[in-house]
Amino acid sequence: MKTRTGNFPIGFRQVNTNWNRDIPSLIEWAVANKLEAIDLTTDPESALNAVAAAGLRIGSIDLPDNRGMIAADPARRADALSRNSDCIRACTAAGPQNFFAVMLPEDPALPRRQNYDYMVESFTALAAVLEESGSHYVIEGWPGPGALCCTPETYRAFFRDVPSPAMSVNYDPSHLIRMGIDPLRFLTEFVDRVHHVHGKDTEILDDNLYQYGHEQPATFADRIAYGAHSWRYTIPGQGLFRWGEGLRILAENGYNGAVSIELEDANFNGAEESEKWGILHGANFLAGC
Repeated sequence: MKTRTGNFPIGFRQVNTNWNRDIPSLIEWAVANKLEAIDLTTDPESALNAVAAAGLRIGSIDLPDNRGMIAADPARRADALSRNSDCIRACTAAGPQNFFAVMLPEDPALPRRQNYDYMVESFTALAAVLEESGSHYVIEGWPGPGALCCTPETYRAFFRDVPSPAMSVNYDPSHLIRMGIDPLRFLTEFVDRVHHVHGKDTEILDDNLYQYGHEQPATFADRIAYGAHSWRYTIPGQGLFRWGEGLRILAENGYNGAVSIELEDANFNGAEESEKWGILHGANFLAGC
């Protein structure tokens, strides 16, 4: 299964549910449904060969200790650097890989500039390890607690201060939309750094936006799962992103990676069958874009 525009392989990100942790069953289901890529989030070193042997592509790999890379304690940063470096070298023995990250500090209460400096120091060192195999560190801009590298401002600064080509973008339009950042303008600016793409979208709930705004939590209403009060994450095709245009920009600028469904959608997450349906529904939409 590939996208119509760009012919990019379509896959999905392994999520933390029982059916998704069982790698042999996961591979069998992916192959049976013509999906072509898996993003590995748990025990990647043992799963890597099995996924490749099935003819599937590895979209990205989660490293064991990303938060430790942005910690105040130098010994903690050194330990995280060592663990992550070992994982990278083990996973790239057979070739380059994408290693997934969100730049979350260990202590989000520290000043952002302070955590930023820890990040630059750690990832300057990690870049040299990635360069050994021609691999990439693909940074997703999820704006979690204290997160860095979420906006054009912080991505620009990071690529200036850690200029290694190993440092890259995991392009996920859903986070940009919820923050009010134009996702196509962002893609145009950073497309030469994009080495992985998440298939995820965001719906803005206009009535709720009027009721609650986006600066404060609601007082009486419940937060939406995989969202807030005025927005929610969705599978591709049920949010605001113009997927055809985004895929066109990627294709015209030489992107050669996969598009992996990251299932975070209250309409589908929960039961095994509905999660599988959500992944396939999003994948089929992308195949027509």
